[in-house]
Amino acid sequence: PNLVHAQSALAVLATQVVLMGASEAYRFNGGPLGDVKDAIYPGGALDPLGFAKDPSKAAELKVKEIKNGRLAMTAMLGYYVQAIATGKGPLENWSDHIADPTHVNGFAFATQFTPQ
Repeated sequence: PNLVHAQSALAVLATQVVLMGASEAYRFNGGPLGDVKDAIYPGGALDPLGFAKDPSKAAELKVKEIKNGRLAMTAMLGYYVQAIATGKGPLENWSDHIADPTHVNGFAFATQFTPQ
């Protein structure tokens, strides 16, 4: 049996948006760090090793954090699209692809959605 029994990728997406939105709103409005000067900063309790003590390094870390977040969101979008297109989860799709990589790949599913 599957580890996750989500029946709808859209329900999972909606749940994730609500939960992440709530946690980000909590963090932005004070949350566990209390009042902070810059609410979107790497540092303080979130930087126990002190990587962001230098202001120029802190600015660089902010950009890196935003880029990593965008990459992660794009990856999650790929998981959702894959689940909607195939009706299977990422691990099942991967194992199918490993078993037959020439026939089970993105092109096999992309051709199903072309106008006829």
